Amino acid sequence: MVTREELLILGLKAGVTGSLVGGLMLGIGLGLVVNNVHAGWVLVLPAAPVSGMLGYWLARRLVRQRGLG
Repeated sequence: MVTREELLILGLKAGVTGSLVGGLMLGIGLGLVVNNVHAGWVLVLPAAPVSGMLGYWLARRLVRQRGLG
């Protein structure tokens, strides 16, 4: 069984890493788009799904470490 402490740490890790990675992708991508480099959309559009996937991967790792899945 996963404890409350592990769930809290998982949420904190997922929130921090997701917001850092997603924010960096969004910031750099929008900076490129504003400067007429349309390749910046490649960073802007997947920023939110990528940050969400980081949380999913962290949760899967926790389940694998605990031997639950």
